[in-house]
Amino acid sequence: MPSEFFNTSEVLEAILETIDEGIHVIDPEGRTIFYNGVAANHDGMKISEVLGKPLLEAFPSLNHKSSTLLRVIKSEKPIYNYSQSYVNAHGRIIETLNTTLPIYVEGFLIGAIEIAKDYSSLKQLSERLADLESSLKTIKSPERKTPANGGLYTFTDILTNDTVFKGLISQGKKAARSSSSVLVYGESGVGKELFVQSIHRDSSRGKESFIAQNCAALPESLLESLLFGTAKGSYTGAVERQGLFELANGGTLFLDELQSMPIDLQAKLLRVLEDGFIRRIGGTRSVQVDVRIMAAMNMDPKKAVSENKLRPDLFYRLNVLSYELPPLSERIDDIELLSEHFISIFNSKLGRSIKGMDENTKAFFRQYHWPGNVRELKHTVEFMMNHSDNDVLNLEDLPQFLKKPTPTEKILPLREAMIEMETKLITQALLKTNGNVFQASKLLQIPRQTLQYKIKKHI
Repeated sequence: MPSEFFNTSEVLEAILETIDEGIHVIDPEGRTIFYNGVAANHDGMKISEVLGKPLLEAFPSLNHKSSTLLRVIKSEKPIYNYSQSYVNAHGRIIETLNTTLPIYVEGFLIGAIEIAKDYSSLKQLSERLADLESSLKTIKSPERKTPANGGLYTFTDILTNDTVFKGLISQGKKAARSSSSVLVYGESGVGKELFVQSIHRDSSRGKESFIAQNCAALPESLLESLLFGTAKGSYTGAVERQGLFELANGGTLFLDELQSMPIDLQAKLLRVLEDGFIRRIGGTRSVQVDVRIMAAMNMDPKKAVSENKLRPDLFYRLNVLSYELPPLSERIDDIELLSEHFISIFNSKLGRSIKGMDENTKAFFRQYHWPGNVRELKHTVEFMMNHSDNDVLNLEDLPQFLKKPTPTEKILPLREAMIEMETKLITQALLKTNGNVFQASKLLQIPRQTLQYKIKKHI
């Protein structure tokens, strides 16, 4: 169809309808001027019940303060990743995560747009998991072995021939005697949770709960209510519910990917570490908890502090007992040891009788950089054992992406590399000084005449 037959607004509307997120737009008077099918599905409404109507008429449980769209119209300031809970016109509780933005045309506010994600099911799942943790905590057993206490691993499960890792295990066993918080960091897949579970199981808390929560998995408000619990009536549909701090009382709470926890929530975590008291969301009563906090990060904590992903005061509070776990690429002697271990595991699981790997495969495993670390090694062995027709794994059994040759970086002749670097530095200096050769020569700490010569020669 020729482009002149297209109406711009119709095309835009069609595009917004295809987006897999709720889109709700109101004008400055609060009347809905666009409302897509995904938003209607999230809100449990029909498009006809909302489109063209005043917002508060379509959603009578909201008001000018609780509606993010109306707040943005009034303040003309965006609201990012805000969790909203309300009752729709049919009495159904709706949970959404909203980003709401003012819309300007030629400097004039013409409305507000809300991009909403439905996280009702995610919230319900999290609450069910919390309830499950609570029910497991009531299990009584003299040994309290797995899975009731959640601590699946001990130091004997950590296989290594690496001197550095053996030293870390020795330090971890000493940390088990302490009640201080623990911070473990290293690349994804190196075994951080295995390490902290081992500390927990070796400690005096080893028969109590070990509860793990990934801080990157949930929106801020949901993570906060999951950690601290909720008081009845604190928000629409809220019930009295224990949080993970209370459920882990007497045991250990493990917070994975701590750098993903919002900064404001990190401040609340710090207060718990300092005084041991928590307060449920919407509650008025503080409760003292005896919980050992262990945290993990997949980046250097100092880098996380410099990038404002981790509060400095929280870092210093956790840095009393901190351990950096080395990547598999630095534990070459562990590669074959772990491979044999995984072959034994999958022989049992898959009903195979693989005897090991041939020498070429061992050599490949030793030289490969394993960006996914032990987790990637385990998955690779599992793939190979599912596809191998032999009793010894070989290079033909590797996943396809590992068979592709790794591109090598081109190495320039030294003279060319020096000219390239020199040209780059001169260009940067000239840009910084707005083309002033004298000032650029001072930055580069070379005579002005020399710089002029190099400019004529290279630029």
